[in-house]
Amino acid sequence: MRKRDRHKSGAGSVFKNISWMLAGSGLMLSAVLVTGFLRSGDQFFAQLKSLMNAKPPEPKVETRSVVIQQVRQVSELTTAVFTMEAVVPTQQDATIAGMVIGTTKLLYIARGEVRAGVDLSGLTAQDVKITGDTVRLQLPAPKILDKKIDVTRSSVYDYNRGLLGLGPDVAPSLQKLAQEEALKKIQLAACADGILSKANDRAKLAVSQIIRISGIKQVIVEPQSVATQECSAP
Repeated sequence: MRKRDRHKSGAGSVFKNISWMLAGSGLMLSAVLVTGFLRSGDQFFAQLKSLMNAKPPEPKVETRSVVIQQVRQVSELTTAVFTMEAVVPTQQDATIAGMVIGTTKLLYIARGEVRAGVDLSGLTAQDVKITGDTVRLQLPAPKILDKKIDVTRSSVYDYNRGLLGLGPDVAPSLQKLAQEEALKKIQLAACADGILSKANDRAKLAVSQIIRISGIKQVIVEPQSVATQECSAP
């Protein structure tokens, strides 16, 4: 046999021995793994079961968004209502060539209502600040939300066209004028009574309660100062 053939034969034997060694090692490793799995089988299945039954992570809630949505739903929050009766006299002359020939007078008794509060629909994220467990909210300034004459409870007390009835027959226009003047009087009276300040104080309390409904305990509501022009004559 040639030297080269003997060398190939020897190399083949070495390779075969290494293959057998690797195969044997693999079998031994498999046996060890199987033995270990059998010994810790209960623990393995317990861990697997624990992973399968693990509770999902708690959902995170953005407190600021919750507060804004909760408060915005209220929209216009009426926190003060002022009602009053006003007696308003009106009149209109009839003239010929600049001379008054007759006067029509109408006396109107009006019952009106003024509502004040805050408009929460425009609340933004900048109005809500969170420090730890405390929520601080800046309220919009209070304003007059509505004013009206209750026509069902108001009436013309007296309507007089003067001597010989020469005054103009203008009952509808005088009544409308009386209602407008009555509404001005009632709003000025409401403002003098402090309706906006009362609306501010009650809005603070109401909004605090609205926020606490969502589960937030520490709430600080800061009202804004009353705007002078908001309560000026209409």
